[in-house]
Amino acid sequence: MNEELQKLFNNLIQVEHLSTTLYLAMSAYMGRLNLTGMAHWLRLQSEEERTHMLKLIDFVVNRDGTVQLMNLPAQPNDFGTPLETFQKVLAHEQFVTNSYRQAFNYVNQVDPQATVIIQDFLREQIDEEAQAKTIVDRLKLAENNPSAILLLDQELGARTNTTTAAPTPPAG
Repeated sequence: MNEELQKLFNNLIQVEHLSTTLYLAMSAYMGRLNLTGMAHWLRLQSEEERTHMLKLIDFVVNRDGTVQLMNLPAQPNDFGTPLETFQKVLAHEQFVTNSYRQAFNYVNQVDPQATVIIQDFLREQIDEEAQAKTIVDRLKLAENNPSAILLLDQELGARTNTTTAAPTPPAG
C-alpha cells in the first residue's frame, strides 16, 4: 500500500472513529432527555460506524499498511432539541459521504482494487443520509408536539442492528 493510499484510508478510519463517538455522545444526550428510542437508534448507529471503522482497519492491515489511530476531539454533551440533534446527524452523514467521494476520486486513479471497498461505503451512505433526512423531516412535521415526538421516539426505538457482516479479521 503506497503512502498516499495509506494516508487516505487512515483518514477514512478517523472519520468513522469520529462518527462512532459522536453518535455515542448523542445517544447519551437523548437518554438524558428520556428519549430512549432516539438514544437506542443513535447507539445502534454508533455501533454501525464502529463496524465500518473496523472494516477499514482490516483492509489496511490486510494490504500490509500501517493503521494510525489519531486523537479525537471531545464531544459535546448537549445537542439541542431532537430536531437540532438529528439535523447534526444529517450534516455529519453528508460530511462522511463527501469524504468517501473524495477518496473514491483518488483511489479510482491509483488502485482500482481499493475502489471496491470505497464503493461499498458510498452505496451505504445513500441509505444513511436518507434515514437521517426522514427523521429530520418527521421531527419538522412534529414541530414541538410532545405526542408526535414521543411517537417518533417509540418508532426509532424499534430499530434493530442492521449490521449483517462481521469485520474481516486481519490475515496472519
